[in-house]
Amino acid sequence: MVTVHQTVGTLVVLAYLVLTVVNILRLTGRQITWARPLSFAAAGLLVLQYLLGFSLLGSDHSVSAWHYLFALAAILTVGIEHGMGNARPPETTGNLRLAAAATAGTTLLTLIAYAIGSSN
Repeated sequence: MVTVHQTVGTLVVLAYLVLTVVNILRLTGRQITWARPLSFAAAGLLVLQYLLGFSLLGSDHSVSAWHYLFALAAILTVGIEHGMGNARPPETTGNLRLAAAATAGTTLLTLIAYAIGSSN
């Protein structure tokens, strides 16, 4: 189960890294029609990762509390991106800037959680 959790964690970090680049490109004026589906796919992977993590926690698997704190903090940045960054109209520069910043924050938080989890 740990290997599956680590593999999904890799996919989560990669998905949010790509999404950060996509949102930055959208800020420069590029029309990327698959940005929203990618955002929801990345969030779905994160939910799966949480479920796997909670099952490992229930099976008495131990990891640093920092891993959990950084991983759970990503809920806030994902919520900002989905709630405010993708508000209508999405082409508003402030909304795109907020989406890019929130996605970059999610990338950073998940990368830190991944690094902590991989070091155990």
